[in-house]
Amino acid sequence: MLEPIVTVVNLRIAFEVDNEPVEVDDDGSSLLDVLRGPLGRRAPKDGCSPQGQCGCCTVLVDGAPRVACVTPARRVAGRRITTLEGLPADERQRWAEAFVATGASQCGFCTPGIITRLSCLDADAPVERALSAHLCRCTGWRTILDAWDLFHGSPPARVAGSRDLDAAGRRATIEGGTTQRVAVDVALGRGGFAEDTCPPDALVAVPDDEGGWVLGETLAEARARAGKVQGRRSTLDLRHPIEVPEGDWALTLRTTWVEPAYLETDASWCVPGGEPATPLANGGAFGAKISSPAPATARRLADETGRPVRVVLSREDTVRLGPKRPPIAAGIRADGTGVVRVVRTPGIVQAVTSVAPGLVVEEIDTPGPPTSIDLRGAGWVEAAVLLAGLTGEQPVTVRSPAGATATAAVEPDGRVRLRVGCGAPLDEVVLRSYCIGAAHMALGWVRSEGMAVDEQGVVHDLTIRSFGVLRAVDTPLIELEIVDESGPAVSGSDAVFAAVAAAAWIADGLGPTWPTSRS
Repeated sequence: MLEPIVTVVNLRIAFEVDNEPVEVDDDGSSLLDVLRGPLGRRAPKDGCSPQGQCGCCTVLVDGAPRVACVTPARRVAGRRITTLEGLPADERQRWAEAFVATGASQCGFCTPGIITRLSCLDADAPVERALSAHLCRCTGWRTILDAWDLFHGSPPARVAGSRDLDAAGRRATIEGGTTQRVAVDVALGRGGFAEDTCPPDALVAVPDDEGGWVLGETLAEARARAGKVQGRRSTLDLRHPIEVPEGDWALTLRTTWVEPAYLETDASWCVPGGEPATPLANGGAFGAKISSPAPATARRLADETGRPVRVVLSREDTVRLGPKRPPIAAGIRADGTGVVRVVRTPGIVQAVTSVAPGLVVEEIDTPGPPTSIDLRGAGWVEAAVLLAGLTGEQPVTVRSPAGATATAAVEPDGRVRLRVGCGAPLDEVVLRSYCIGAAHMALGWVRSEGMAVDEQGVVHDLTIRSFGVLRAVDTPLIELEIVDESGPAVSGSDAVFAAVAAAAWIADGLGPTWPTSRS
């Protein structure tokens, strides 16, 4: 009896990308996989790997916006795909200049997807609602709305030739805590991200969830070998892991674990014997990537394999492995003395007592994700908020350890009024962007942000939308006055973060647990 003949047919998918006909293998990949892989398009970014929740990979399919990470490539057969790079050159330039002129782009990771969506909207469209498909952790949304208005102004927006973008970059570096550029190409997503600059022949390494790393020729292969399963949002309630110490307190506060939620997940690459690419690229991730495992792992694996190696953390990996803001439980008396219990974190005692020497800090060992003092203002901001809460009055003024002063008030209509002095402004557009972004983060921290962690310390919230980051439609107007001071420039956004957090807490009635809207 003859054996049956088995024929393997390698199916191909044909479609158009940025006015160019292309073909790729039909191997089950997502549209984002093929755009960033064999087609080499770097404008769409992978921020949620893939959850379809951050908007960074937004492209146009036959003129309509779609997130590419959850779109199977086979579904776009015969269709027209437009990435940011496929927009008309003049239109793309105008959008980028509007974003630079208003401070609507900082690291530049989320902006290609946002610009792509904005490009297909009518001038009178409800833009805040359209932005609900996106997340931006840096700018606080208001500057993006300013860019929208500027783009649709008459005459079209152009970056003022007299503006010193080198000075703008220096201010961004001070605020972001790492070297940053301010430029049109950054707004177009060309900030030098490790995932955009890695050699095409690099092996890919991903965590295996057991403390090791799995290698593959492609990202899809590495994730398949690691047995990666897409994470979900938990149905668990938020848990406050530490009890307030007993005492006759004027005020108490309990917080939970908070995810930094930076959009560019950790990545690095290295050639054998070389220096690894930084996972920071054009943004500081609010201090959360300082201890990233990606660079050292890329260097070690490149030396071991004798090939370039690219290390990529998925959204779930960054949530499980990355540092969180340490939870606290505090009681404070009217005279500023009291006790702060906090998840054990190196450096946290000094951070708290540097601002509130009357507070005794007790470090508590409790199961949970890693925490770090490197996150924005960790420790000293909580201390400043507790002291400000004792007055129960707005506006709130906070002076940061760096020497910046911020005054904030949250009005009954939700509007935030801010005043900041932080030495020479260097560039008011960039300073405004960072301060509005810090205000946005503070409002979310007090009112909506947190992550579900069970009693064994296992994180259950693994999607970026589960962390409570404020959307554009939820972000109030933020009015900012910048004081032009003499003296060296220092970071102003951390002082703003503290002042707005205190003002929001007071406005919400000084409830004993954060986030106030989920208590």
